[in-house]
Amino acid sequence: MSVDEVSVFRPFKLIALLCVFLALCLDVVALLSHSWVTADRFSLSLWESCSQSGPDNSAEEARWSCFSTLTSDWQIATLVLLGVGAVATLVAFLVAVISFCRGRQRQQYRIVAVFLFTAVVLQACALVLYPIKFIDGTVLQTYHEFNWGYGLGWGATIFMLGGGILFCLRTDLYEDSMY
Repeated sequence: MSVDEVSVFRPFKLIALLCVFLALCLDVVALLSHSWVTADRFSLSLWESCSQSGPDNSAEEARWSCFSTLTSDWQIATLVLLGVGAVATLVAFLVAVISFCRGRQRQQYRIVAVFLFTAVVLQACALVLYPIKFIDGTVLQTYHEFNWGYGLGWGATIFMLGGGILFCLRTDLYEDSMY
């Protein structure tokens, strides 16, 4: 490299790969989380619904009774949409790692972006469906809130979207000898 030449390193694909990895990690934790909706004496996840029964005073131990949520259609649909989105993110991550290790593979980056945007649409549908159907079908007599498991699902979706956008950037246009 001579004195007049300048080399510019644009780590967009590396940042995109990091975004996809973070999205995958957040997605797995969100899927396995037991805290999607919590209320006084109530907890709901993608897999089970638990309620506490027993006395109000803390001296006696109250019992938690849990049952599977896989009997409700909307909860199964939410779980399937999130699971398919997670699988699409995993495939996108694997293709991105292979493409990144091989060098510049623009065609594979486009495939990764398509997988990520598909996962974003699936996850966004699931994360919008979940609170609508929960509020529509459940009447709790107490204050309830959507907890950190639900928030991690949105975090994963945002990282997927960011990774997809970064994989769509064409940095090869700026790396020719004229620039």
